[in-house]
Amino acid sequence: MLDRREFLGYAGFVTAAFALARGAGELSAPSTVYLGSFGADLRTGAVADDGTLTVTGSVAGVPDASFLAFHDRFLYTTNEGQGRVTAIDRTTNAVLNTRSSGGAGPTHVSVHPSGHLLTANYTSGSVAVHALDDDGSIGEQTDLVRHEGDRDPHAHQVLPSGEWVLAVDLGTDSVYVYGLADGKLTQHQQLRLPAGAGPRHLAFHPTEPLVYILGELRPEITVARWEDGTLTPGQVIPTAGDGNFPAEITVSADGRFVYASNRGDNTIAAFVVSGDQLTALGATPTGGDWPRHCTLSPDERWMYVSNQNSGTVTWLPRDPATGTLGASAGSAPVPSVGIVAWP
Repeated sequence: MLDRREFLGYAGFVTAAFALARGAGELSAPSTVYLGSFGADLRTGAVADDGTLTVTGSVAGVPDASFLAFHDRFLYTTNEGQGRVTAIDRTTNAVLNTRSSGGAGPTHVSVHPSGHLLTANYTSGSVAVHALDDDGSIGEQTDLVRHEGDRDPHAHQVLPSGEWVLAVDLGTDSVYVYGLADGKLTQHQQLRLPAGAGPRHLAFHPTEPLVYILGELRPEITVARWEDGTLTPGQVIPTAGDGNFPAEITVSADGRFVYASNRGDNTIAAFVVSGDQLTALGATPTGGDWPRHCTLSPDERWMYVSNQNSGTVTWLPRDPATGTLGASAGSAPVPSVGIVAWP
């Protein structure tokens, strides 16, 4: 068993919010959410106790925010169409600064505990590291690693886990594990998945040494053991039939359920966790088209889905005891929405 910090590096702040919500039995995190979309500035929203999401405003000068990461009082976003990343002070929603992402088509950002911003550049197939200044602004780039493979690389996600950094590359059908020291990446492992799997995102189990790797080109999840900085693949289970292109994967805070969005059938597939195995629980329509992202509310009573093509955010009720999702209970218009995220 690994030290627990191995599993909280990516989203410790989210896990803490989940724990508070479970203890209180009600929504304990701030009701403010951020909504990233393509072709428009970053938006803000508010969520009521009944799950209803309302768009409340926008943050000027932050376009194409296809992914968001929070650290202390700061928010970091990709600007996918511009090849840039932006830092925002959430206390005022003021933009601190914007820098080149080091490549084209940045699709994912996260913050390493060492105080570095990690960015996955999809189009150029690279992973960039930037120092973060004390005031939260993005400092100089300290490293840039481009993946290589039989097909063009397409880095889609980069996550810290303790001392390690994991980068998921759809083009090379690989998950790379790096060490990070003094702002420099050193490759430790390249897990090669079967050709054509097209891994897009992964998610950590909150307490067990398990990682769930979601394929985009093949609609499936690979369950992998995660020990001492090494991934060992195990079970492979489909999320949907052919013609689907999964986008996002998330795990409930109690580690009992895994969810994945299917673009094509426009569903959220649910799975029950039993040891290192997943069992399909069922699939629920999202109430929109092309679910690029899905996330659980802090109290885990709702699943929020960003339906990119229909330009809607929908919310599906969730039973925390059984993990099942209900039909969409509402919808908010957000053109070309890509993500909904809580601080």
